[in-house]
Amino acid sequence: MKIIRSRDFTGSHAWEALDIASMNGITTRLHWTDQPYRWHVNDGEEVFVVLDGEIQMRYRENGQEQVAVLKVGDIFYASVGTEHVAHPLGVARVLVVESKGSV
Repeated sequence: MKIIRSRDFTGSHAWEALDIASMNGITTRLHWTDQPYRWHVNDGEEVFVVLDGEIQMRYRENGQEQVAVLKVGDIFYASVGTEHVAHPLGVARVLVVESKGSV
């Protein structure tokens, strides 16, 4: 059993993660960042929940780049093959649920 106060987690570098759980090949991690990630496609599905701050999520749909601003409580679901990149607007904390070892 553990209680995690997400607002207390601060990384020493962008996208630093705190491993929360690994269950049946699925990981749940808390990330802290103040810098964009990189364009990527995960090995499986991904659920991305904004816990603190705002994220400009860029993704490609039918070959066209789309942009959505995610605020606290918003969830981004990346299906298999969804190319995407997260750009925080300042400091952000996000909960990511994905296949273990995924990009």
